[in-house]
Amino acid sequence: MATPRAARAGRAATAAPCRVTVCRGCCCGDAAKIPGVDHAGQIPRLRAALDGAAPVRASECLDVCDQANVVVVQPSPAGRAAGGRPVWLGLVNDDDALADIAAWIRAGGPGLTEPPGVLDLYEIKVSRRVREGLEG
Repeated sequence: MATPRAARAGRAATAAPCRVTVCRGCCCGDAAKIPGVDHAGQIPRLRAALDGAAPVRASECLDVCDQANVVVVQPSPAGRAAGGRPVWLGLVNDDDALADIAAWIRAGGPGLTEPPGVLDLYEIKVSRRVREGLEG
């Protein structure tokens, strides 16, 4: 028999998915800084790849301009309860990376599913000030 807490966690997993933030500030999304990338199409392609599994929002500058384009995957409530924390990914400038991110999120995301190994190449560490700016 499921405990009330387990039942709430199960409802939270289906009711509140991961959240995805894509930086579109001063450097991310800038064809002059990163030529050859369809910046305008990146968010729609990510939304399509997620197929409703998580909301995708654009943000002003996330203050890690040297890692453009930046994507942050925030865990679902169930993922957070399982120990998941936001994962910051930098240099996300190709559709293969978007596909890997989307597959991971559809599988559960931070705290619930290990990311594909290739995403280790994209993961970046950011200062506490920058992290708290997004989470706050």
